[in-house]
Amino acid sequence: MDTSDPRVAENFTELARTLANINDGELIESFLRCILTPAETADIASRWALVKALGDNIPQREIARNLGISLCKITRGSRELKKPNSAFERILALLKPNP
Repeated sequence: MDTSDPRVAENFTELARTLANINDGELIESFLRCILTPAETADIASRWALVKALGDNIPQREIARNLGISLCKITRGSRELKKPNSAFERILALLKPNP
């Protein structure tokens, strides 16, 4: 499917909502490993590590060096994190222990 195909948004939304309703981390991980190639899995894991590093205020050049990713990708992530009501910020908040 081309990215402009309306079925992309429809299926992506359906998948996100289905995953959100699953309260079984092992099932979700197993599903993701089945649906994604090993390269896609590594790419998503790298992007998540990037988001966490940005959330920890690690300098971009250090992130690039540690994760072996481009500054361009890091800059994009940084812009996303700074957006009002950022999904990155909201997800990162879920990692923090509740007081």
